[in-house]
Amino acid sequence: MNEMKLKNIFVTGASGKIGRALLPELLAKGYKIRALEFEEDIIECKDVEIMRGDLRDPSLAKKALQDMDAVIHLANCKENRELFLDTNIKGTFYLLDEAKNCGHIKQFIQAGSDARAGIYHYPRPYPIDETYPHSAYPGYYAFSKVLEETMCEQYTIQYKLPITVVRFSWVHDEDDFLCHITLKEPDFGVPVWKELAKTAKQKEFFEKGMNGVAKLVHPGGKPGIRHIVGIKDVVQGVILAIGNPSAIGQAFTITAPSAFSYGFAAEYISKKLNIPVVEFEYDKFHDFTHTIAKARSILGYNPEYDITKIIDSAIEFRKSGKERHQTKYIG
Repeated sequence: MNEMKLKNIFVTGASGKIGRALLPELLAKGYKIRALEFEEDIIECKDVEIMRGDLRDPSLAKKALQDMDAVIHLANCKENRELFLDTNIKGTFYLLDEAKNCGHIKQFIQAGSDARAGIYHYPRPYPIDETYPHSAYPGYYAFSKVLEETMCEQYTIQYKLPITVVRFSWVHDEDDFLCHITLKEPDFGVPVWKELAKTAKQKEFFEKGMNGVAKLVHPGGKPGIRHIVGIKDVVQGVILAIGNPSAIGQAFTITAPSAFSYGFAAEYISKKLNIPVVEFEYDKFHDFTHTIAKARSILGYNPEYDITKIIDSAIEFRKSGKERHQTKYIG
């Protein structure tokens, strides 16, 4: 039962990784979707109302939010100094301000990110929760996520706008994790293993195009630990938040059921794919984990994709022969 009686939802970023997985689930729940399509980004899902436009256009929000009950704002431009202020900050502001002015938006869901908490760039001696202060790592993307959330916080305080922030860890779909942790291209995410190759043995893998699986270790040899999230758990988090009165005015961490060790992941993939483990020492990596107690207790969030399931689904994707979606950013 949908207690907030939401029917019409405007979705930005509908052609992206999260958007293309989320739209079919929203339709299955009976929502009517107006989806923003930007330039060459094609929305693959049928049965949605397509609206062509650009978040940088100040006149877009009024047209986009007409007759809508809710907004799911996923769109974001990554590490682009020239575009991020107009796209991420002004674009979010235009939507928030129109949601305030029009008076009929019952819920505004903002896609947040654990980038706002700096993840592995700073020492994290205890699990990161929703009260952890904004402390973005260097870069325009993380900076923009802090500014977006700050605007949301103020619109909640100043205008009582019904906002929910869902903070995703690094989202993995298709064979993303294999692209990240194995040594052959395509590459996905950081660290970039080739840049950490110091020994002749390490460099040989890249010079000869040999495959291996990276095991990130701290000085002294202890494997690194980090938190990521599978795409299906991301979708679950959004679906549980939308239309949920208990989610209004709250932020939720949406991530995997537990963090993973690069040691375990490397050994698991090594056995599955019969490729060697290659250690890479990285002295700028700090272990981090999240707690999802709040999302569990308030939303009923119950993530299923631990690291073994993320790896298994990535291997299955490659075996299927499906074509990987193009990644427009490093991670």
